[in-house]
Amino acid sequence: MRNNQDKILYGVDRVTVIVYVLLVVMGWLNIYAAVFNEEHQSIFDTSQKYGKQLIWISGAAIIAFSILVIDANFYTAFAYGFYGLFIIANILVIFLGREVKGSRSWFRFGDFGIQPAEFMKFATNLALAKFLSNQNIIVNQQFRLRFKDIIKNYKNTFIALFFVVTPLIIIKILQDETGLAIVFIAFIIVLYREGLSVNFLIFGILAAILFVVSLLVTQTSSLVLSLGIISFSSFLFIRRSRKNLITVTLIFLSAAGVVLTTNYVYNHLEPHQKVRIDVLLGRGTVDLKKEGYNVNQAKIAIGSGGFWGKGYLQGTQTKYDFVPEQDTDFIFCTVGEEWGFIGSTVVIFLELFLILRMIFLAERQRSDFSRIYGYGVAAVLFFHLAVNIGMTIGLMPVIGIPLPFFSYGGSSLWSFTILLFIFIKLDANRLLILR
Repeated sequence: MRNNQDKILYGVDRVTVIVYVLLVVMGWLNIYAAVFNEEHQSIFDTSQKYGKQLIWISGAAIIAFSILVIDANFYTAFAYGFYGLFIIANILVIFLGREVKGSRSWFRFGDFGIQPAEFMKFATNLALAKFLSNQNIIVNQQFRLRFKDIIKNYKNTFIALFFVVTPLIIIKILQDETGLAIVFIAFIIVLYREGLSVNFLIFGILAAILFVVSLLVTQTSSLVLSLGIISFSSFLFIRRSRKNLITVTLIFLSAAGVVLTTNYVYNHLEPHQKVRIDVLLGRGTVDLKKEGYNVNQAKIAIGSGGFWGKGYLQGTQTKYDFVPEQDTDFIFCTVGEEWGFIGSTVVIFLELFLILRMIFLAERQRSDFSRIYGYGVAAVLFFHLAVNIGMTIGLMPVIGIPLPFFSYGGSSLWSFTILLFIFIKLDANRLLILR
């Protein structure tokens, strides 16, 4: 029996597991603080959210152990199977699920709900890792792994993006879950690590900047004219050739296209999405009692914590429910108010440490599948961390995604646990093979 246990735990990265446990426990304590009620003081009260979260945590522990028991080759062999299964689940929930906050994306089982969109993240990561690792387009060139002739190999690039875009479209269009859908953009980081040209990233960033600028500048024609002058000036200062002329022209046309279509895209957004963008950019007069309420109260809560915080269970903004969704999307407000700058720094440090640990472990993998999957874990965690905290302090629009291992909810906790522990198992298998 002992030998079997040693085999299961052999090679498991204990540092990662410890950080995971710390984050989950800290998250549970903050959920208790966020919804604390004098009438229900027991943290084990299952009629309250913190009691239910403990049930989810217990389930997560069972899931984590089960993942470590199963052979690592299982996840490689059934990667496409998981992807197909959760694609079907995300389609079926539209017909069989229950509507929650205007979105039909939940399967309800009594008092508990499961959101299949959350589990689509690890399934997509498995499928993407399976596809990329199976291609004979990854080569080692001067100690750097990259796609071989990726610009010429449009087929492989298209298929890789297909795995990412398909769940994004299903979750956004059919389920109307914008926040969870946008998360899949994080997998672009994986493609970049595997050799996708940095030009694609630069183009995406510049397109986003142009989109924002176009919303702030009322004279669209003036902006297009300015882009034309910049493009023409750039061509004068580089080697003038037909190829460079075509390149500069294409860049100008793409930029002009973004500018000219910005208002069209903006006008076809949902009203609440327009409001969130307006609040972020400071367009017009923001009513702090209506559209600007969430972010304003979040800033007040975090700022009131000062350097050391008000103390555990002493947060007035959270105790009196001034901050909406303070146990889920805005859980970081509880951290900032009660734990202050020091506590917030500790939480961010642990989250970033876990992400950097994933990258470190990914780089030491001997299989392409494990390395690619590891980068997918890091990308998803980083995206969640950056967007969640960014929207809480007003640097990003409010799109409603959880803080990894902190926010209340079984679906998010279980999906993050599965995402993380599959990689822990893959990393452990690296040592088992050498044993």
